[in-house]
Amino acid sequence: MKAHLKNLIEKNPAPSRRSSDGVPDDDVCEAPHRRPLPSPVLLLPGRDGGGEGQRSDPDHPGRPLPAGDPAVRPVAPAGKRRSPDERPTARQEGDAQIGKNVTPMDPSTVASEVWYGEESGKYSFVKRGTATVYSQLYPFEGLLNYTSAIIHHVRLEGLKLGKRYYYKCGDSSLKALSKEHTFETFPSSSPNMYPRRIAVVGDLGLTGNTTTTIDHLSQNNPSIFLMVGDLSYANQYLTTGGKGAPCFSCAFPDAPIRETYQPRWDGWGRFMEPLTSKIPMMVIEGNHEIEPQVGGMSFKSYLARFAVPSEECGSNSSFYYSFNAGGVHFIMLGAYVDYNQSGAQYAWLKADLHQVDRQVTPWLVAAWHPPWYNSYSSHYQEFECMRQEMEALLYQHGVDIVFSGHVHAYERMNRVFNYTLDRCGPVYITVGDGGNIEQIDIDHADDPGKCPSKSANIPEFGGVCHLNFSSGPAKGKFCWEQQPEWSAFRESSFGHGILEVINSTYALWTWHRNQDIYGENSSGDQIYIVRQPELCLMNIGDVTPRTCSYSSPQCSSSNQCASQGVQYIYLFSLLIIGSLCVILGELWKTMFFW
Repeated sequence: MKAHLKNLIEKNPAPSRRSSDGVPDDDVCEAPHRRPLPSPVLLLPGRDGGGEGQRSDPDHPGRPLPAGDPAVRPVAPAGKRRSPDERPTARQEGDAQIGKNVTPMDPSTVASEVWYGEESGKYSFVKRGTATVYSQLYPFEGLLNYTSAIIHHVRLEGLKLGKRYYYKCGDSSLKALSKEHTFETFPSSSPNMYPRRIAVVGDLGLTGNTTTTIDHLSQNNPSIFLMVGDLSYANQYLTTGGKGAPCFSCAFPDAPIRETYQPRWDGWGRFMEPLTSKIPMMVIEGNHEIEPQVGGMSFKSYLARFAVPSEECGSNSSFYYSFNAGGVHFIMLGAYVDYNQSGAQYAWLKADLHQVDRQVTPWLVAAWHPPWYNSYSSHYQEFECMRQEMEALLYQHGVDIVFSGHVHAYERMNRVFNYTLDRCGPVYITVGDGGNIEQIDIDHADDPGKCPSKSANIPEFGGVCHLNFSSGPAKGKFCWEQQPEWSAFRESSFGHGILEVINSTYALWTWHRNQDIYGENSSGDQIYIVRQPELCLMNIGDVTPRTCSYSSPQCSSSNQCASQGVQYIYLFSLLIIGSLCVILGELWKTMFFW
């Protein structure tokens, strides 16, 4: 196994590392921590599949696969749930089609079934659900259309909390059932019950670097997986399967619309199946999921393949939602739909936060795709408008941690609010380092000559609100001339993160780099994040900054902002426990829970 990882590392050498030297290793607020990790388990990458004469390998677009190759069967994660004792499941059946003329399959031709029970081989329950298909259409000369296989959604009911279940998906009348898989439901919402490990990553794609990321992440044995946008990068390829380019104008200078290669989604789902068939993967959309079509349509693949608990949490939108996992309340926000204070998302967020009970769910974790705090040149201040609209509300309710992707590197912030160190602000963490085809981001905005112009980094949605700093060492400037004080640690490497919530006060955050051989007690960055509500006593409507002036003799550095802070927030008291099984015909299954 180590030889396998070594080969991957040699083929994909790590980019140069950059980190802050302003944080002492012995800072008691961020004490280093090491623990033994599980033995390696390797996953193999999947392959794309198409239809109508177009089947190709994702790593070699255009190379045909044998007609009987199982990789031609597509994937579709999705599902809905209603109450704590229900879990939604979904599967996709049949072959997708790609070509000039495609005909959607009839969803009613195959049953949507999940057989499940508490003992291996004994399936005491069966649930039936609904089915759908979607199409990605390009009615232009030389471009190919795509229609998906049948995507099935099923709700599992009567599930017990903290219980292991075994399941198969398929159509029993056709004797087409998957092999057995297993999952475990979450514990009840409680200040004493938490997910074992929470894996976090963004911007995965399907490359050799992606393989290493998922290898390492799986070995960490997480109980939930947060995918913070930009999943398959299907829009980096032409409809014929050939590779495009990072920017629209570069890839398609003469095309009327940006192309996608939808079978890339199918291969990505199969690649993820060994992980997502047993743990929940909760997703939020990124810019690479937009995938526009004619007539103003977008996000068709994302919406069909992934279902989220939007109705159950009151958002009624698949682009933003919330859920509970033990004593943690997660809020997933959409950066590519209206986020203005006068909009529906903001109104929902405000209502959701007001219903939080921190005695039941002490921790509040938020996630969205593009980071608000970012010292890299790439995407610098790109979503400043979203920050200005929403940051104060999250601060008022004491968000503990915020995860984002988009920037293809790693960066962890000190606790910050409005670009000022603040003991009550969240710890912002960027983990857009999953391994995608666009490679790693290296340049920092504070590097000589690397400060982007204000005309750069225009968001794909929303307005432009670039600003000069009004205080601190960068007062009056668009970029800092050194690493910003709110940036605690940064490094240009692929990897993933693991959050271990220990109790209502302590959580251990560890970032793992791909170039480190797994299992040797190595990590790229590791801190304890500490909740101390008595320091802040937040009041709803109060956005008075709390500066980092502590009298504690143990925490004298300004970096204590990264580990000390008060969070008060009102969690939506809806316990969301569900599972989502996605099957690709007889071969592919995916399980999600919330």
